[in-house]
Amino acid sequence: MTAENKLIVTEPIAETTDKSLGAVWEAVKTAFGQRDCIGYWRYPLFSQVGEVRKEPDILVVDKELGLIIIEIAPVPIEQIIAGEGDKWQLVNADTISPSPADRVQMQIQTLLGYCDRETAIAGKITGRALIALPHISPEQWQEKNLPNPNTIIFQNQLNSKIIEAIQNCQTIVNSDPLDEESWQILKAVISGTTILRKHDKNAISVNGKNRAAIIANLQEWLYDIDIQQEKIGKQIPPGPQRIRGIAGSGKTVLLCQKAAHMHLKHPEWDIALIFFTRTLYEQMEVLVDRWLRRFSNGDITYKKAQPKLKVMHAWGGKRKPGFYSTICQAHGIPPLTADQSQRRQPNESLADICNQLLQKQKINSIFDAILIDEGQDLVTDDELKYQENGEFKQTIYWLAYQSLRPIDPEHPEQRRLIWAYDEAQNLDSLKIPMAKELFGDSLTNLVTGQHKGGIKKSEIMHRCYRTPGPILTAAHAIGMGLLRPQGMLSGITTKQSWEAIGYQVTQGSFSPPGQQIILHRPPENSPNPIPQLWGQPVLEFHTYDSREDELAALAENINQNLSRDGLQPSQDILVLVLGSIPQAIELENTVATFLIDYGIDIYIATGKQLNQLNPTYPGNNPDRFWYRGGVTISRIHRAKGNEANLVYIIGLDNIAKNELDINLRNQVFVAMTRSGAWAYLSGIGKYPFYDEIRACIASGDTFTFTFKRPPKLSTNEPE
Repeated sequence: MTAENKLIVTEPIAETTDKSLGAVWEAVKTAFGQRDCIGYWRYPLFSQVGEVRKEPDILVVDKELGLIIIEIAPVPIEQIIAGEGDKWQLVNADTISPSPADRVQMQIQTLLGYCDRETAIAGKITGRALIALPHISPEQWQEKNLPNPNTIIFQNQLNSKIIEAIQNCQTIVNSDPLDEESWQILKAVISGTTILRKHDKNAISVNGKNRAAIIANLQEWLYDIDIQQEKIGKQIPPGPQRIRGIAGSGKTVLLCQKAAHMHLKHPEWDIALIFFTRTLYEQMEVLVDRWLRRFSNGDITYKKAQPKLKVMHAWGGKRKPGFYSTICQAHGIPPLTADQSQRRQPNESLADICNQLLQKQKINSIFDAILIDEGQDLVTDDELKYQENGEFKQTIYWLAYQSLRPIDPEHPEQRRLIWAYDEAQNLDSLKIPMAKELFGDSLTNLVTGQHKGGIKKSEIMHRCYRTPGPILTAAHAIGMGLLRPQGMLSGITTKQSWEAIGYQVTQGSFSPPGQQIILHRPPENSPNPIPQLWGQPVLEFHTYDSREDELAALAENINQNLSRDGLQPSQDILVLVLGSIPQAIELENTVATFLIDYGIDIYIATGKQLNQLNPTYPGNNPDRFWYRGGVTISRIHRAKGNEANLVYIIGLDNIAKNELDINLRNQVFVAMTRSGAWAYLSGIGKYPFYDEIRACIASGDTFTFTFKRPPKLSTNEPE
């Protein structure tokens, strides 16, 4: 791994006449470039310093040397005087302030405290806190008879000698070099992923290799650090950024982390974190709150961060303002409701009313940063685009873009709009949220290349952490129709684009058509350990002669999951129904009624109580997806972004009857990728589509097919 990859700039270094900040960082990069380490310019750990919060200038996490924090003080020797005991102070005009040493000590103690929460490395991590003085030599320091030179990196040490200066620094904790397991845990602590562990206080105590025991093992699992995720989650780009990530790659977690970091770094900013599926409200607010607490050592919560940082549904509702209603309020315009649009699909009706707003109102800049999750759900087909100066733009994105303050008055097109998406999860449109599609021809290159500091304008996330490999690969193959006898329906048709989402094209080419293609997904790109821990198939497909038979098997399986497997009904188990809106509504109620009659408590997503059928306004809660004590049953649109350990997917026959419909196939993909451990598909009757599903499952991580012709929908990356 190169120094550029493992030494991360979280925000571009300010351009000033004094180049010493960059010089110290470059010296650290050079010195640590070949070491087993990870480093950060401005690691997000914010401690209170007077009226402001200050993060460490440089943090290096080194397998041999441990934790190293370096604060940079670009001052001349004339501004330093001796203090009491072994301390020194800074003089600025008529004021005397403490040296940065106290703050750095506090920061290193905080990080060591995080390490001590992990039993395996508690008390075993070496810590060092240093001050870099790039304008001062050791001779000047000695001439003034100043104390503690062994905690300082002097001007003449900003080269290969920097490692020696660090080694000579007094350690806060001194320990032996780390073994590989401890090193992995330390990196996980620094990345912050330990806050994502799920500890279920109500889990049933189990012994042996049943599902609950496997899940308990999974929840303690710490993945090795993912440098790409570290960059996406902790970097603040000075402009727009596009994040394309496959299902389960962590897009939502990283956007919440990025929003929290932005707020702590720039508390004066107005920041909006926008999403589309209302049942994600609680999950996103909890994630933002956790990251804020983690980065501020518990001082800042999401409640305190409001109203400068807002987690908002794209539309909003009666109880909670959303992005659209917030824009309307800022301009003194009463917001429209879904009933006032001729469109019935939620994303289309939102685009319709946003278009009306753009047509009649010049949008003022009221935000400094907007982050969009589920970006694929905010695009619509061409007839709902906003037209301006002969260009067509995706309406909701253009409204967000217009509401942002330009970062640089000389480059007003540069606005901090960050959107994450997975086109395979789009259930209502075949449009892909790339820059040209969103903003028109004039802004085609908006996210091409890099920002200052090496921050990429576009990122593609290829690892899936949530869904086990066998389920993910089958989901991709079924969703795209890779093994259809008549040829694939949608998806990727270049080697570069397949590699970008974590696959290898080991044989063949897509140009010209007619060639045999072999696709393989390496296990390191699907690191979920459940298939190895479980030792049995994690994905199954069953067909039945009747719906009653299908539901009887479902009820019996869930009963066993609850009574023998030790699973909890809520959040461990999820039942998803497939089909068009009328089909899914009917099937949802059929499944719910059957399970209730069987004696299983259920919860239909957005309901107000257990065993409530057909939850509708005012007897519903659109923001709720789980209810303690009940197995959630949901249609696909409400399930997006949520996950469960065991997912039952009912009604494959509704897809089989119209398997040419890409959006219906996307339902299967979304349903399967809600799983964190196991997925069971079922349907009734006999259809050719079922043979395709069986072939996809049997193929495992390698697919062999003939590429017959370009698909109906291409999702390749732009060249």
